[in-house]
Amino acid sequence: MTNLKEVTFEQPSYDQWQEAAVKQLKGKPFESLLTKTIEGITLQPLYTEEKLLEALDGKLEEQVSTVRALKADGDFGVAQQAFGSSIEEFVAQTNDAFDRGAQFVTVGKVAFDWDDHALHQLAQLIDEYQKVVLYVDDETILTVFNYIQNKEIEGFIISEQPTMLPEYKYVRTLNAHTEKHHYAGANATQELAIALAQAAELSGDDFTQFENRFFASFAIDTQFFMEIAKIRAFRVLWKAFAQAYGVEQPKPVQIVTETSLRTFSKLDAYVNLLRAGNEAFSAVIGGADVVTVHPHNVLTGPTNQSIRIARNAALVIKEESHVTKVLDPAGGSYFIESLTHDLVKNAWAYFLEIQAAGGYTAAREKIASDVNEVWMKRLKDVETRKSVLVGTNNFADATEEVVAGDFINVNRLAKPFEKLRQDYKENPVKVAVLAYGELKKIKPRTDFVTGIFATAGVIAEVTEPFTDVEAAKAFLETTDAQVVVFSGVDEDVENVLPQIASSKQARTILDVAGKFDSIVGVDGALYAGMNIYEKLEGIQESLKEVQR
Repeated sequence: MTNLKEVTFEQPSYDQWQEAAVKQLKGKPFESLLTKTIEGITLQPLYTEEKLLEALDGKLEEQVSTVRALKADGDFGVAQQAFGSSIEEFVAQTNDAFDRGAQFVTVGKVAFDWDDHALHQLAQLIDEYQKVVLYVDDETILTVFNYIQNKEIEGFIISEQPTMLPEYKYVRTLNAHTEKHHYAGANATQELAIALAQAAELSGDDFTQFENRFFASFAIDTQFFMEIAKIRAFRVLWKAFAQAYGVEQPKPVQIVTETSLRTFSKLDAYVNLLRAGNEAFSAVIGGADVVTVHPHNVLTGPTNQSIRIARNAALVIKEESHVTKVLDPAGGSYFIESLTHDLVKNAWAYFLEIQAAGGYTAAREKIASDVNEVWMKRLKDVETRKSVLVGTNNFADATEEVVAGDFINVNRLAKPFEKLRQDYKENPVKVAVLAYGELKKIKPRTDFVTGIFATAGVIAEVTEPFTDVEAAKAFLETTDAQVVVFSGVDEDVENVLPQIASSKQARTILDVAGKFDSIVGVDGALYAGMNIYEKLEGIQESLKEVQR
């Protein structure tokens, strides 16, 4: 019997693997296995040590050691935002959060004014718990430091404007604030470069004093591996940035993160739980020092239960995943290290572009234009389903209604579809799918059509499959549906549909499932890759024109 411990296998080279892959593709080009991210980075189907060392010019160990050296000791802190319609509710929520694992007094959106009474209450909380994360929307809240007694408190002031608090030496007030650009659509490369450009304007003459007060804050998106690499890349960039100031061994740079709301939706809101959990986990693996997890229903107003679930998402990662027991858990992964390297290279190049344009403030118009270009690409990807928002632009529950109003209002990719659903609720449209032929053959197209209309909150009625042309004509002549979509195999689309199209009523929109050349009597088509938002919006406009 063969001793398995003595068995060895020949390790194929990348070229050998590529050759085998091409054979399996059966005529498709090898390039069909490549994927380009919104950052412009091309993802490979296979990553090897050989290719990684080649890309990093043999400096893999240097990259890994830099990431680890510039991460502060210890695991991440849980910063659970508290909300409230009164300061008393906010205090009760914060106390409950600390009883259940939170580690920072963190202010979310509140429905009361920060008057002297409220500021005194907040100051008492900060004095008691000694750690704070302040998201500054209203600068009035910063006057809380007039009432805080403990000068040894630790914390972070997340604000677009630098804050001077010289008496509080452990409160970091110089913030590379990238969230605004994140919600405008920025990709990971742009966020990293913008953070460096902001740091350059904040740095002043004394780098040592600056790095003691500096930190970067990022919103973490759902692109799991890219977001891990984003946090790691910032630490590599930070070392290069410090060296430009003559500092060879900078101190660990603090990174504060929050889960992004960019992909959050009011539709099928529980899916936001999965998005937030995914984002939080990538932040922790990437090496975030502080993590805020937003409740799944924060767009319409969080509840005590949703706040607790959000906090527990961070606590499960902290206490049960064991990921915090490992320093840089993604380190050494050929894929993650390659992404980290690509982000470092591309972000540094974009940072130099910003600096050449006069620095962050002078280059704001350029940055806004570049970021908006990415946002438009993101929107198009969602509208064409190249990017899927589960429960919103695909796999939607047609019976769900959109909750009106916004508790938190940020730029989100789901907004066009939420508006579309409201429009269809206010102007209902009856849709029928005219099924023709054998059910099992036409079911994929039929399901595709019903899925598209479900995103607008419309339950399309599917007929029993017709097999007779005259019966199909009779249906078109008598139906009260405003939109009818013909679903059949290619042969029936080409031969049957032209025969029955002339029987449709003048007020009826007749479309076909699938992408075909122009068919006489047919108004349009629904097919994979089309802009379904524009299609559904166009149907609404067409019907309004008919009503006029």
